[in-house]
Amino acid sequence: MKNKKQTQSSAFEKFASKVSKAAGSTPAFITAFLIVLIWAISGPFFDYSETWQLVINTGTTIITFLMVFLIQKAQNKDSLAIQLKLNELVASNEYSSNSLVDIESMTEEEMIIVQKYYHRLSELAKKDESIRTSHSIAEAHQQHEKKDQNRNKMRTKNNSKKKAQ
Repeated sequence: MKNKKQTQSSAFEKFASKVSKAAGSTPAFITAFLIVLIWAISGPFFDYSETWQLVINTGTTIITFLMVFLIQKAQNKDSLAIQLKLNELVASNEYSSNSLVDIESMTEEEMIIVQKYYHRLSELAKKDESIRTSHSIAEAHQQHEKKDQNRNKMRTKNNSKKKAQ
């Protein structure tokens, strides 16, 4: 059951989204341009007074201040939606690395390490003869596990030989 706070938040989200979309439209730009043009043309009628300058300065400051928060709210929601969609794609693909699902919670230093790893993968891909060869973090982990298993088998085999001698 929704409480009143959730409904108000939802109404604000809808408002922020609509205002953000409207502010980025061609009619909004034309309107803003016309306002500035009318203000500039009206300058001689007001002798370019301080009040005349104050009107545009105050108006643009207030609008800019409010728009920053509205656009940021809409951007946060859009960014979260995109992140969730990407997480779903990563999680649903059997060949992708699930360690990337929650990458946004990593520190910047951890992300740089992952970025270097993917840079290395791109270098490996360039060396491959086939463009269909795939490299991923999960694949690298599986390769590492296989190598570990092979090393352990070799150690066991060598230890058995030493005991037999």
